[in-house]
Amino acid sequence: MNRMICLRLGGVPMKSALGLLAGMAVIGASASAARAEDGAAQNILKAMSDYVSRQENLSLKYDADVEVVTPAVEKIQFSASGDVTMNRPNKFRVSRTGGYAEVELISDGSTVTVFDRGGKRFAQVPAAGTFDEVVDRLRNEAPVEIPGADLLLSKPYEELMAGVLEAKHIGRGVVEGVECEHLAFRNLDTDWQIWVEVGDRPVPRKYVVTSKAVGAAPQYTLRLRDWKTGVSQAQDAFSFKPPEGSSGVAITMLNDIDDIPAGVVLGGAK
Repeated sequence: MNRMICLRLGGVPMKSALGLLAGMAVIGASASAARAEDGAAQNILKAMSDYVSRQENLSLKYDADVEVVTPAVEKIQFSASGDVTMNRPNKFRVSRTGGYAEVELISDGSTVTVFDRGGKRFAQVPAAGTFDEVVDRLRNEAPVEIPGADLLLSKPYEELMAGVLEAKHIGRGVVEGVECEHLAFRNLDTDWQIWVEVGDRPVPRKYVVTSKAVGAAPQYTLRLRDWKTGVSQAQDAFSFKPPEGSSGVAITMLNDIDDIPAGVVLGGAK
C-alpha cells in the first residue's frame, strides 16, 4: 500500500500516509501492477528520494491543510504548522501546532515520547531500532503518525511508488518563490502531485493528495520549507524532560490530539 506522506501527529494510527485525508478510505493498487508512463517523473522522484535519504541530519518546517467532507457534503479545511528535526538512524523531534492541539513527538533513540503540550500530558513507549522500525511500530501501536515519515525512510522511492499506475512530468512551477519540477501520479483511489526543487538540492517543496474514493474529492496539501541539511544538533535536542505540572499517561489516553477537532463527522466513501 502506498504510504506517500504523513505529516500528522495524533488521531487514529494510519496504515498509509494517505490516511491524512482524515481517515478516508484510500486503497492503493498492488506494487506488482504498478506501471509508469513517464520515465522523467520517476527519475526526478528517485533523485529526490536518494538525496533526502542520504542526509544524516536534517530539519525543516511545514504547513499543512487537510479537508474533510461532512455527511451534508460540506467541505471544511483544517490547518496546522510545525517543525521536523532528524538525526539518523533513529533520533527525531517533531512538533505540530494547530487550532485544536499542540503536540510534540520526541525520540532519543530508545524511547519515543508523545507530549500533549496543551493538556500537559505525555506518554512514552519503547522504540529501539532503526527509524524505519520506529515508524512501523508507531503506526501499529500508537495513536500518532510521524510527520513526513515516508519521505524520511531508508528507501522512500519504493514507498512512494508502491501502487502507482501512472506517472507524469507536468513541467515546472514555483512554490514560495522556488522553481520546482512538477510531477503527477495516479493510484487506484488517489491522485497525488509533488513539487521538487530544481538544482543540486532536490528536496520536496509541496504535496497535494486528492482522494477519489470520497465524495467531493477532498485534498491534503503540504508545504515543506526551510530545509537544512548537514547541521549538527545539540546534545539535548532529542531528550525529553517533563515540564513542571505535566503528568505521564498511557498512550491510549492521548486520543484527542488530532488536528481535526472532536465532533466533526466525516462523510463516507463514494
